[in-house]
Formats: sequence, C-alpha cells, structure tokens
Amino acid sequence: METRETTFVLRFSLTTTIPDSLLEQDDFEEDSWLEEWERSLKPVLVRSIFQQLRSFPSWRAHVRNRGISPLDEIEIVLEKDLVTPEPAR
Repeated sequence: METRETTFVLRFSLTTTIPDSLLEQDDFEEDSWLEEWERSLKPVLVRSIFQQLRSFPSWRAHVRNRGISPLDEIEIVLEKDLVTPEPAR
C-alpha cells in the first residue's frame, strides 16, 4: 500500500490601520484587534471549516501539530479513505 500527500495553503494576513489619535491615548490597547481575531473570528472559522469537512464521510479531518504555535499556524490534515467502499446513494 502507498501513501501520497500534497499541500494546499489558505493564508490569512491580518492588518489594521491605527490612527495617531488612538495611539496617543494612554488607555488604548494596541493589540486588541489581534485579540479579537484570536478570541472571536479564528475559532468560528476553524469550527466552520471542520463542520463542512465532516459533511464528506469518506474524508477524515484532524489538526496536526508540527511544533508551530497555533497563534501562527493551524494545520488541518485531510485523509481520504480509499479502502472502505462509499455507501450507495
């Protein structure tokens, strides 16, 4: 039996523009926009991706950790089962 692998990258580059007037405020949290991404947007996005992937029963999805911080990268591994026959539709 042989295993084959390929890679597909979906990259998000996050940016913001902070006006000088905000930077001058002592109580301004410069990284709050990143915290919003980590706390709110990214978890919803990852859950949505897995929800969609689970709708394909012959594919199995899981996270693979290659020692890179999940703040920087989340690798999702998809495995196609060619051994088990798909149910008739």
